[in-house]
Amino acid sequence: MNKREYMFSILDFVLVLLVIATVDASVPGGGGFDENYVVTWGNVLKLNQGEVQLSMDKSAGSAFESKHKFGSGFFQMRIKLPPKDTAGVVTAFYLTSKGDTHDEVDFEFLGNRDGKPIQIQTNVFNNGQGNREQKFVLWFDPSTDFHTYGILWNPYQIVFYVDKIPIRIFKNNKKYGVGYPSKPMTVIASLWNGEGWATDGGKAKINWSYAPFKANFQSFSDSGCHADGGNINAEACGSTTYYWNTIQYSRLSANETTAFKNVRAKYMRYDYCSDKRRFPVPPTECRLNQ
Repeated sequence: MNKREYMFSILDFVLVLLVIATVDASVPGGGGFDENYVVTWGNVLKLNQGEVQLSMDKSAGSAFESKHKFGSGFFQMRIKLPPKDTAGVVTAFYLTSKGDTHDEVDFEFLGNRDGKPIQIQTNVFNNGQGNREQKFVLWFDPSTDFHTYGILWNPYQIVFYVDKIPIRIFKNNKKYGVGYPSKPMTVIASLWNGEGWATDGGKAKINWSYAPFKANFQSFSDSGCHADGGNINAEACGSTTYYWNTIQYSRLSANETTAFKNVRAKYMRYDYCSDKRRFPVPPTECRLNQ
């Protein structure tokens, strides 16, 4: 990727400002890391209540997850990715119900050789079935500063955001037979060894001379409808008393739609809907998510 691809044009910058103005970044619950999250494995350093660092060496990666399960929400995390040569290293921020028939909504950041762009891979699982990958490069270097990555999940749609810019939509099309995540899900952040597949199809292995790899996280507010009993109360978690379930969040605004199309045209690098080798007939949701 050349330098020009990492920079927005003046028009792009204006679109970003317009979209930021239309997205409510507030969250219903406060609290720091210890109130809302717990370390689940590996080396996790709490720099303070406002920042946590995951690290990975040859022995292990690391992860933390939310104390609560959720039935809807607008989940946002500020992340600074590991720098330099990170081929094979995967940093993840996602929602999951766990288990063989899990629902899941993924942000996976796929490391690369120094000087080559990190890719974001997004995916949506329902009842254990995924294979809905879309990949993007970014218009900035995600290892030099914190950027905000968000997942909106409500009864209408799932939207993936980068710095409040929508990059992917997965609509609720159950009425057309398309599966849609509906199980209570936990928020998880992790840093792990994905060298078997993450970079150049697994050809680029981890250069351990750069270890330990470190990813930093901020923003640990509770931003979802709690569903800790094992089942989602659809009426409660779909209530418009939660701002993310209001009509404003049932579809993209005009400004968001323009920015969405712009980002996908310039920065999308893979779309399962266009992969005729894997899917000679595109999955039903591909047409419906347009």
